[in-house]
Amino acid sequence: MSEKNYSMKEAMIFSQRIAQLSKALWKTVEKDWQQWIKPFDLNINEHHILWIAYHLGGASISDVAKFGVMHVSTAFNFSKKLEERGLLEFSKKENDKRNTYIKLTEQGEEVLVALMEAFEPDNNSVFSGSMPLKELYGKFPEIIEIMAIVRNIYGDDFVQIFEKSFTNIENRFEEEDGKLRKKKTTEELV
Repeated sequence: MSEKNYSMKEAMIFSQRIAQLSKALWKTVEKDWQQWIKPFDLNINEHHILWIAYHLGGASISDVAKFGVMHVSTAFNFSKKLEERGLLEFSKKENDKRNTYIKLTEQGEEVLVALMEAFEPDNNSVFSGSMPLKELYGKFPEIIEIMAIVRNIYGDDFVQIFEKSFTNIENRFEEEDGKLRKKKTTEELV
């Protein structure tokens, strides 16, 4: 029998601290997220699917479910709604007929880019709640311990995809007059 390096009281307090904080934080995140995407007639799952498809350059429904932390049927059903609106297209690969793949249409990319450009930090409670820490330490909290917990639960590939989306924003967008703007591609500049 292996010896535990924690007490039951310690385990209970930690688990409940994470549960209570996560619930409180999620309630605020959910409200902020819904408020941000409401003008685009999207719900959180639909936005998350567009986000994943954009940053992965297309994805299987299985990948959408995995990286969107949703059931496969949820990923499929909301993707279908996005397809009906002309924001996504479905396909099968020649060498993989079992999986269904999605990718953004031009209209879908336009909607997602417009959403990113419409982001208003002042309307985001979690961002506002983090500002005192930014002012005190000169940077936003990195939340490295939470990332380590998520990595241990969902795996390295989940965290890599998570980080890829932020690298994409860093590389594909610029700030202009206090707003995010998609950088012009070489073809668009000509």
